[in-house]
Amino acid sequence: MFKYLETFKVVYETKNFSKAAELLFVAQPTVSAQIKQLENELGVTLFIRNGRKEVLTTPQAELLYEKGLMLLEDWEILTETLKQQENHQLRAIIGASHTFAVYLLPDLLMQLKKLFPKISFTIKMMNSLEVIQALEHHEIDFGFIEKPLSAKNLLRFPLIEDQLVVAGDLEKGPWLVREKTSGVAYYTHRFLAENDIQQEQIVIESNEVIVSLLKKGFGCSLISKRAAADLNYESLSEKYIRHFYLVKREPPLPIDLNKVFDWIRLRGFAENKLTEN
Repeated sequence: MFKYLETFKVVYETKNFSKAAELLFVAQPTVSAQIKQLENELGVTLFIRNGRKEVLTTPQAELLYEKGLMLLEDWEILTETLKQQENHQLRAIIGASHTFAVYLLPDLLMQLKKLFPKISFTIKMMNSLEVIQALEHHEIDFGFIEKPLSAKNLLRFPLIEDQLVVAGDLEKGPWLVREKTSGVAYYTHRFLAENDIQQEQIVIESNEVIVSLLKKGFGCSLISKRAAADLNYESLSEKYIRHFYLVKREPPLPIDLNKVFDWIRLRGFAENKLTEN
């Protein structure tokens, strides 16, 4: 049943049997057969196949997706708990937005590994919206974002402030900007609008690439003060101070992972120098 639910989850999210087969590394007939078997066992129709590549979902599929994710998470927690009993190892999958991942997570991760040596940590770097989406799809256990995003059944806790600055040659440009779903994009477009800046913009989906270009004397950008250590930059007003947030799903994490989460939330940024700008 859980194998069929996993297949259903991918088909639901892609709305396409062929894409689902690619992501699952199986043949399309296998996906079709598993969905058909699941529909037979439940006695409902989950997808409407209208001859097009994209399939339509039924109300029953909407309900199954909402409840099925919880079942899959419970099953994953159970299997991880059984593995933990077997090899005394528990895995924590963490999603982190770019600035946090590069400038704050390394020191934090070293602290976590000392305090929770039996936990195996996996880090996924993504922008703030992708962290939220990964949580909603149960692909990570918790995450760090640079934008006060909210979603149903998600809990968000402010951790630490981050000052944004302007770096590079504002006269020459071009402006190096992050994609719209990143945490800093909102502030960049506000700054450009407030100052009526009409220069060329280059969208770059990586803070590291932007900083590297700035160090080579190319372009200008709004970046975290933490990233501007070796650059000439101009400080901005308090309007350009943002927060990093810790986020997780509302259902409780496994006990050991919840200890990690609570330590980060309550003491992770008070017991070390991570708060220094």
